[in-house]
Amino acid sequence: MEIDRAIRDSDDRRLKTKYKNAIYVIQRALALYSIEEVAFSFNGGKDSTVLLHLLRAGYFLHQAELGHSNGGLSDGEFTFPIRTIYFETPSVFPEINSFTYETAASYGVQLDIIRVDFKSGLEALLKAKPTRAIFLGVRIGDPTAVGQEQFSPSSPGWPPFMRVNPILDWSYRDVWAFLLTCKVQYCGLYDQGYTSIGSINDTVPNALLCIKDSAAEKQKFKPAYMLSDGRLERAGRARKLSSVVACEPAASNGGLKCVEPDRGSIHTASIVAVGDEILSGTIEDQLGPSLCRKLHSIGWLVSQIATVRSEVDSVSEEVERRKSMSDLVFIYGGVGPLHSDVTVGGVAKAFGVRLAPDEEYEEYLRNLFGDKCTGNRNEMAQLPEGITELLEHEKLPVPLIKCHNVIVLTATNVDELDQQWDALIDLRSTNLLASTGPFVTKHLSTSLSDLEVAQPLSKISIEFPDIYTGCYRKSRAGPLIITLEGKDQETVEAAMEALSMKLSCGAKQTSV
Repeated sequence: MEIDRAIRDSDDRRLKTKYKNAIYVIQRALALYSIEEVAFSFNGGKDSTVLLHLLRAGYFLHQAELGHSNGGLSDGEFTFPIRTIYFETPSVFPEINSFTYETAASYGVQLDIIRVDFKSGLEALLKAKPTRAIFLGVRIGDPTAVGQEQFSPSSPGWPPFMRVNPILDWSYRDVWAFLLTCKVQYCGLYDQGYTSIGSINDTVPNALLCIKDSAAEKQKFKPAYMLSDGRLERAGRARKLSSVVACEPAASNGGLKCVEPDRGSIHTASIVAVGDEILSGTIEDQLGPSLCRKLHSIGWLVSQIATVRSEVDSVSEEVERRKSMSDLVFIYGGVGPLHSDVTVGGVAKAFGVRLAPDEEYEEYLRNLFGDKCTGNRNEMAQLPEGITELLEHEKLPVPLIKCHNVIVLTATNVDELDQQWDALIDLRSTNLLASTGPFVTKHLSTSLSDLEVAQPLSKISIEFPDIYTGCYRKSRAGPLIITLEGKDQETVEAAMEALSMKLSCGAKQTSV
């Protein structure tokens, strides 16, 4: 079998390990189920192309072990026996269709073509041809991979069958290492800059592979295997937008994101500190106030700062509350190899996913800790499955962890926070911490009592609903400092003038 020979002759030890494990899963499935009871869902994409050739090799080796005749057949005589399902839809790329049919013809694959929706087609197929297990090209990072194992029963409400996922733990890099090492054909769209292919309605070339050439009449893209960060393979999976709105590549698996002109809107953030030591008063939290000042300086509004116990459930519940109410949630404390370091686990639980190994993050840890990266330290490379994005920057020895709109900070002191904040600011080209302009703030100092100020200040809040008002005293006997804050300088000045007239006290006015 040419696939097995290519892998055995390769110097890529990682690929050999991935191949060996995938073949084991395939052979295990073939030992549990007869060939008539299994099927393979093929869609012409890179992942299912890898799985097709793994199944060819796995079945060939399985037969050889059993001493059957297929083990002695040449590659050209070998017939692929596993029933193969292809869901053909009107929105599929023509190139995918052509590749699928050509591949089937090349390797003797008999396609069961289904032209209705996946669930209905599957129900009809399993009713006509009872099937107990289906091989799928699902990988960690795919939206459908959450909660799956290499052998996972179908979800409730679906026809009963066993989902077999031989390449579940493969990375983007592993997929391309296999395809290039084995020198097998793949869909030509991948050579045109497509890195993850859905339908013609939601897939564009990955802008991260765009070749900048002002003289070229048409945009050109590097092939998919040249994408350096596999976590961004889905950056081309977004609905095609009109030219009225600009599109730029997002540094997340969300793909191209629509960037509208800045209209001075206010972004909100929540801050969550994790640590029993803070709650017991053993240490004083300095990161929260510092982070508030940093966010305020770029025009963000902090809606809440909370401190929770070092418990997975406590972290999960707080993140669950804040992630749907804030543009970004910053969480720190409880990150590391100790039993009390539960922050990442709590974030995973808040999103309903499990923790899974992240090989790229583990490599960073090994570079940082060296031989000390053993035992519990390896658990630090367990990150929320399918939703994790690593925010890499040259200023950071280890990337920050981002899960959708939750950013896990690893800072333990203000100096480290400064370093991580500077990196996040540098990453603003990804629209992560987009500044909407700083707040305009004016202060007014008065010797009036709180009772005398209350009614005029309430009227200002009604007359100027876009202005944030606040009051404080540095000491009980000291003057009352009134703060008016907003994004529009003229509005803030008008509000301050109106307040001064209402107070009619000749109060001293200052601004910052």
